[in-house]
Amino acid sequence: MTPPTSELDRRKFLGAVAGVAGAATLAQLPVGPANATPRPVGGDYPFTLGVASGDPTSSGVVLWTRLVPDTFVSGGGMPATRVPVEWQIALDAGFRRVVRTGTAWALPELAHSVHVEVEGLAPDREWFYRFRYRSDVSPIGRTRTAPVRTGRHAQVKFAFASCQEWSSGYYSALRHLADEDLDLVLHLGDYVYEGGIPADGGYRKTPVPAALRPAPRDLERWRMQYALYRSDPDLQLAHARFPWMVTWDDHEVQNDYANTQSQYEGDISALRAAAYQAWYEHQPVRRPARPTGEGPRIYRRLQWGDLAQFDVIDGRQYRSVPPCGWGEADACAGGYDPSITMLGQTQEEWLYDGLKRSRAQWDVLASNVMLGRLDHDGTAGDLLWHDAWDGFPGARQRLIRAWDRANTRNPVVVTGDWHSTFVNDIHADFDREGTPVVATEFVGTSLTSNGDGEVYGPYYGPMIKYNPHIKFFDGDRRGYVRCTIDREEFRTDLQMVTTVSRADAPKYTYASFVVEDGRPGAVKV
Repeated sequence: MTPPTSELDRRKFLGAVAGVAGAATLAQLPVGPANATPRPVGGDYPFTLGVASGDPTSSGVVLWTRLVPDTFVSGGGMPATRVPVEWQIALDAGFRRVVRTGTAWALPELAHSVHVEVEGLAPDREWFYRFRYRSDVSPIGRTRTAPVRTGRHAQVKFAFASCQEWSSGYYSALRHLADEDLDLVLHLGDYVYEGGIPADGGYRKTPVPAALRPAPRDLERWRMQYALYRSDPDLQLAHARFPWMVTWDDHEVQNDYANTQSQYEGDISALRAAAYQAWYEHQPVRRPARPTGEGPRIYRRLQWGDLAQFDVIDGRQYRSVPPCGWGEADACAGGYDPSITMLGQTQEEWLYDGLKRSRAQWDVLASNVMLGRLDHDGTAGDLLWHDAWDGFPGARQRLIRAWDRANTRNPVVVTGDWHSTFVNDIHADFDREGTPVVATEFVGTSLTSNGDGEVYGPYYGPMIKYNPHIKFFDGDRRGYVRCTIDREEFRTDLQMVTTVSRADAPKYTYASFVVEDGRPGAVKV
């Protein structure tokens, strides 16, 4: 299909992928300093990427937006100067009971993104928020704060998802996710992909501007990649509905990279720096995640009273180059070298100290890659996938020992990356037969990546019989995982869509599993 070349075609494209933001018809905020700010260069609606919230605590949350009136041009169509953006947070969606207001600077060096860290909110309740720039008002977002105390009947409901390649399909799964009754969303990586966008939009069959076809290599092009993904109405809806906690995996920079090294081109420090900055500019994260000379810190922790502790980790920025080889390779002694790390020493110490201090009934580790072992060749040897924790068995053993030393009551791992669903028993030592099950891992499939193709089912399916700790596997469906934690159990429901080739695809619950309090290992229900 011939790509759009005229301004009219480009605007039709933008209207198709960003209709939700353009339809905002909200009441005006009170007159303030933003009234005298410069008009966008293009004069268009600036909140085309919607709004988001994230990293909630019991007293606050991050509010996010980015001013982008002209999505696929350098600078996003904004003047090359800082501008003030007003924000409000209220107890009700009609904003009759406003509790916090303020003005934040949108800086050109951060792509006119806004990150407002609101504090002083009451715990354990929902809030509504919005922004204004000049006379334009953003869509309304809904968020919530975490509880300080959780009683006998406490409960937390969340979903986790990953791997949302835009050109692999529509985000109908996210539309269904937005309809759920949730407290939180965990996004576990591959929020964007590093490749160029096909002229016909791939699975979406939507012509895209020529500027999107080359792969991102510099900051401006990375910003356009995020703007494309963020312009999707279903992604915007899911962000506006719930607070998110986001980590990254490899495709936010380059496939299977480790620290600053790539198997394809060696040192990728410059590429990584640009990619990390664009990630920060488009996510509702706190100040430590802002790129600095020492690099962003994105690992963090959320306490949900004494019911649950969520540890969101960074498994890319600090990891060693896989000592036994990139990708699929045989196990080797180098993987047990104490200097070889998945998380880096500082993050490991932070994680283990947090486990020791935890008083939570359930400790949830949000991981970008699979923790459980996956033997690829059965009795023939030890062929493993070394981009996951299988490439770092010594580091994995340190984590398992940390759970033991901390007397962690119910460790549960939620994982992205694999475009497949696994339910894994985590044993005390995968190198010794007969060791007890100490934790449970749920690996969620992709939202869109790999489209509707049967890719990993035929590949991984024959391996499962050699891995008795893998209690469930499916490699051919797309969707997300809904989770409910209470005093008795941790329940997961696999929420799948029938296809990613349609924006209105229905969803269904494919399977459900329960981990009972004090009994590691999931049971299908």
